[in-house]
Amino acid sequence: MKVAFVGPLGNTHLCGSFHRAAQDLGLESVAIDTAGAYDGPELLRKLAWHMADRRPLRMGRFSQDLPAALGDPSPDVVLTMGQAPVNGATIAALRRSGVICANFSTDDPFNKTVGAGWHLEDLKQYDHIFTPRRANIDQLGQLGQAKVHYMPFGYDPHLFGNAQQHVQAVNLSAADVLFVGGADADRAGFFAEFIKHGPLPTLVGGYWDRYSHTRNLSLGLQDASTIQALTARAGVNICLVRRANRDGHVMRTFEIPAVGGFMLAEDTAEHREIFGQEGMLVMYFGSAAEAAEKAVRMLALPAERNRMKEALHRHVREGGHTYADRLRWLLASCTG
Repeated sequence: MKVAFVGPLGNTHLCGSFHRAAQDLGLESVAIDTAGAYDGPELLRKLAWHMADRRPLRMGRFSQDLPAALGDPSPDVVLTMGQAPVNGATIAALRRSGVICANFSTDDPFNKTVGAGWHLEDLKQYDHIFTPRRANIDQLGQLGQAKVHYMPFGYDPHLFGNAQQHVQAVNLSAADVLFVGGADADRAGFFAEFIKHGPLPTLVGGYWDRYSHTRNLSLGLQDASTIQALTARAGVNICLVRRANRDGHVMRTFEIPAVGGFMLAEDTAEHREIFGQEGMLVMYFGSAAEAAEKAVRMLALPAERNRMKEALHRHVREGGHTYADRLRWLLASCTG
């Protein structure tokens, strides 16, 4: 079987993770970076974003060139990532040629802050849509012909495999509390409340410098090796979902356990489904104040934290949650 992945490459982007997963499974695969679809003069790119439904400036050319970029012979399955800049006409043409076309809907396509009408229209052309959020299943099922599947995120052992290899190389102090993720407005509000009641967190990700109360707490964007070292060394790792995405879990849900970090997770039905009742593997919180209170409590209980994080690590590492596991199931769903 030959599989193609279409999406952004580099750092922790999932296109690269699935490509490595295919290689781990011994599959012939190709990964195509979508960065070229976003090239062009800055002013034109901004105009296209704000006045043309967030359409990438070079989307037409990228779509036109995609069949040739997939190589000869054509892949059996093409998996695009998120709001992939591939137009519906190209997806339809690939399907007519016998290629199974699937999309992994990494963000909520109905999220008005990032979604686009053209993407919803193009999703109608796919054979399969895989989503990591149950909140999307019914809506995606109403779009068109695609079969819709719930598939959680996972972790990439090539990026989040052995944190101890990186711990000594990272010249940063161990954080009492660590959060990794972008500074969505609701997350900024969460940490404004958190710091009133708990220890100062260390924040990794984009846009935290926009807020006065988080600016001095931010390390900015970091590479995967630094993130996994920070995660392994942190006293408490906060796992927040993205409210605007209607998430029940996120990529960090699996990355924190994979490297042996202790997790304080937002209390969602999906987190409960994955990790069970509180105190076995993780602690849960329902508000920023509760998260702060539990962070303070658990920082004072290192033996209990060690017990839980070791059990959590085993649970995820032995539970079939790598992207190779996800890809094996995805391909079976597409071809079975």
